[in-house]
Amino acid sequence: MSFNFPYNLGLLFYKVAGDHADQTALKYPSGQNITYSELNLLSNKIAVALLAKEIKKGDVVAIFNEKSFYAWSLMLACLKVGAIYTNLDTTSPWPRLQKILNTCLPKIIFFDVENTPVKNELNNHFPDIPVMQLHQESFRQSLHAIDGNNLQQTGEITGTDPAYIMFTSGSTGFPKGAVMSHSNVLNFIQWGRQTFEVTTEDIFTNANPVYFDNSVFDFYTSIFSGATLVPLAHELVKNARQLVQAINDSKCTIWFSVPSLLVYLLTTKALSKNDFGSIRSIAFGGEGFPKNKLQQLYNLFAERITLYNVYGPTECTCICSSYIISSNDFDNMNELAPLGFMAPNVGYEILSPQGTNKNIGELALSGSCVGLGYYNDAERTAQSFIQNGNSPFFNRMYKTGDIVERVQNGYLHFRGRADNQVKHMGYRIELEEVEAAFNTLAYINEAGVVYEKISEDLGQVIAFVSLSDASKDVVHILEDIKNLLPAYMVPRKIKILELLPKNSNGKIDRKQLALL
Repeated sequence: MSFNFPYNLGLLFYKVAGDHADQTALKYPSGQNITYSELNLLSNKIAVALLAKEIKKGDVVAIFNEKSFYAWSLMLACLKVGAIYTNLDTTSPWPRLQKILNTCLPKIIFFDVENTPVKNELNNHFPDIPVMQLHQESFRQSLHAIDGNNLQQTGEITGTDPAYIMFTSGSTGFPKGAVMSHSNVLNFIQWGRQTFEVTTEDIFTNANPVYFDNSVFDFYTSIFSGATLVPLAHELVKNARQLVQAINDSKCTIWFSVPSLLVYLLTTKALSKNDFGSIRSIAFGGEGFPKNKLQQLYNLFAERITLYNVYGPTECTCICSSYIISSNDFDNMNELAPLGFMAPNVGYEILSPQGTNKNIGELALSGSCVGLGYYNDAERTAQSFIQNGNSPFFNRMYKTGDIVERVQNGYLHFRGRADNQVKHMGYRIELEEVEAAFNTLAYINEAGVVYEKISEDLGQVIAFVSLSDASKDVVHILEDIKNLLPAYMVPRKIKILELLPKNSNGKIDRKQLALL
């Protein structure tokens, strides 16, 4: 028996590519344009190549992804054969990458970049994992001989099968691999199409790194709707004026990023009323948007662009709620814009301590957005993915760790974190992971990390350490820690103490540290 509806992502892409074969799927600022037909054919060829290497349903494929035509095609190929892809960052320190690779144990690793020290580390630590170079002519020539038209459709892949793993910061020093299913993403695509009224005429920005969950919106909402995606290289995104010019020249219509990137464009005065001439929607999420900067953005573009504040954890398919900014949101400049209402097909509970206000507590999400758990990590999955205690049947929820308040009009407002996790520069950071990195240095006796609020919406990571080697100074420590942590996790300040304060349980007292 066969069904004519796309119940997995491979089938949906086949349908979209067939309906919009000549439409531009990828539009590079360099001038390279890739049609849906070309993207479908190359992904088919790579899928055949994966099968020839005995990559099967459920196997993990790691991609050091730099947004080339071949890298996007590889992601699609994985979806078509039922492999689970995970996009990784070549600039991430090796110790962190090693933890990720030990967790997911990929059957094969692909590089989208030619020269990186990571390759040498892989040869030394994972000699049995095959490594392929997407950029090498020998690999590309090998694909020419493959008939990509005979790939069988992926009917054996169900909606509950994993689609991808997105690694996030972990409180024990080990990154967590959030696993999303095909049905998670199919629901997300429908939400994105409806919320942003996506048509085939839309052109999406892709300023987000592919290893960051905001890119899930960029890729899936555009490419699986017959729209166009503009992949923007990391070096281009760092240059404010070149980035704005690229958006203008590409005539992009939908933008999504962390607030920090928009703040960067505003503070560098790279944005004017005449820019973003084709943009009709600006969405931002991943952290709070400072109200004064949000008002500046609103004053620039509100007459012709709709601004969306969106919210959602990695474990719940990127975005679970959206809220349209209006002039009323600037009546109170001391709180962040609300999260709004949950998206259709997303449920929630507010987990409040017994006897307290039922409208304030930790947000737990349920419904089609909730992912499959953490890859190869049953313990942390059990801690965060829980049974809804108010349900008489099995109803799994994800505990977000976000404290929210439900106000009179029903909107949810973010009020803080239930644990030591913070949102910084658009990234989710577990402060314990930063501490764990410090504690790997032989001359560190103890380390404690806190997050200092500079204003209602801004903050900085500060580390406190005691040393066994008095010859080490802050400069030396900072250089060592940069080799262990991504740039966004590196503390702004490091303070050396003779001893770190302790509480009555003998544990490091972070409340006292925050006062130092």
